[in-house]
Amino acid sequence: MADQIDDDQAFEMPLPAADFSFLVSSLMFQAQVDMGLLQFGEGEDQPQPNLSRAKHSLDLLGVLDEKTRGNLSVEEQRLLENGLTELRFRYVQVLDELKKNPRPQTSTSQTGNEPPLIITPGGGKGTKSD
Repeated sequence: MADQIDDDQAFEMPLPAADFSFLVSSLMFQAQVDMGLLQFGEGEDQPQPNLSRAKHSLDLLGVLDEKTRGNLSVEEQRLLENGLTELRFRYVQVLDELKKNPRPQTSTSQTGNEPPLIITPGGGKGTKSD
């Protein structure tokens, strides 16, 4: 048992410092992912933007900005204010773009009659009726 714990710890990456800058950066990263600004996968594998979650992250950053005003270092204040300003601007851009060119909500076939695909325990794709 002790050997397995040692093996698991050997592959673990070190965690970054738990500081204010990391907290702000984490929320900013999450907002960017939720706005679809960071791409993972290709084509139809990319997740759809989730603007309600992105707005929630922006709102949390706004709360941090309001509640910490006057208590941050110059670098921390710049990170928070500049990041929040940029992300709010990008949020409006993404919102406008989605209004002009709405993305399809699902990547199902043209007919929509096929059962949904699921990932099987072996990692393959099957249908819900299998």
